[in-house]
Amino acid sequence: MITVFGSINMDLIATTERLPKASETVQGHSFTTAAGGKGANQALAARRAGATVRMAGAVGGDAFAAESLVLLTQSRVDLDLVKVADEPTGTAHILVADDGENVIVVVAGANGDVTAADAKAAVAQMAAGDILALQLEVPAEAVEAALDAARARRVTSVINLAPMTSDARRLGAKADIVVTNEIEFEQYAGKSGLSDAEREAEMRALHEQTGQTIIVTLGADGVIAIRKGTVFRAPGLKIEPIDTVGAGDSFCGYLVASLDAGLPFADCLRRAAIAGSLSCLKRGAQPSIPEAAEVDARMREA
Repeated sequence: MITVFGSINMDLIATTERLPKASETVQGHSFTTAAGGKGANQALAARRAGATVRMAGAVGGDAFAAESLVLLTQSRVDLDLVKVADEPTGTAHILVADDGENVIVVVAGANGDVTAADAKAAVAQMAAGDILALQLEVPAEAVEAALDAARARRVTSVINLAPMTSDARRLGAKADIVVTNEIEFEQYAGKSGLSDAEREAEMRALHEQTGQTIIVTLGADGVIAIRKGTVFRAPGLKIEPIDTVGAGDSFCGYLVASLDAGLPFADCLRRAAIAGSLSCLKRGAQPSIPEAAEVDARMREA
């Protein structure tokens, strides 16, 4: 059983020929909305990967609430722990230019009302051996309470240190499994411009210090991880990406689902890397998350 404790958003996306300068108005091409939020994205990915999933978080009492949950509802993710907060549903305001450049403003809204009490209530429904998936788009106090409660109940905690915040090092140290991308790992380690060999050395040093499983996604170069003293690598797929938004969330959702299914760790990494690659072939975070049948077919081809 997987519980995802995290954010739920609506993405509001406008496209335009170029980004406006300060105080300038430009004409847009199109406007779309899409359900998002790193927590919700990872919950949907884990469910599409075949896991039983419970989502814990918050939406507002506004019209965006139902729309932000529609794909989770259709996929039969358990939403009993999603509360209705006083603040409006969280939103991400995304402006995309024709050359791919973008600017994003995230308004936390109801995500900012997620509390330590909510975290404790979510973990209280979990059993030893269950998996708790977390990110950093809800208050740090709530994430910390969830991690502490998970440790007390012998629940496996997997934290995706995104977005990287000032609390990331402290919170990451409390998790069983830490997932970052290569840029986030450099920020986490406090060192920039790492070569592949230097990154592996930093991962080994951190692993020896903490005993944690550490996973770093590398975009087109796949993923590297260290677990129980052994370094693992898994390639992604060779693709021409259309939209990389949500690739990390697809990776994380498939990772926790594969761990929950008891697959060998190397297979968990490979399956998650394939899912992340496939998600880049469609636009939007949640609509692009692949189904298990497609991912597993690619696994058999490897």
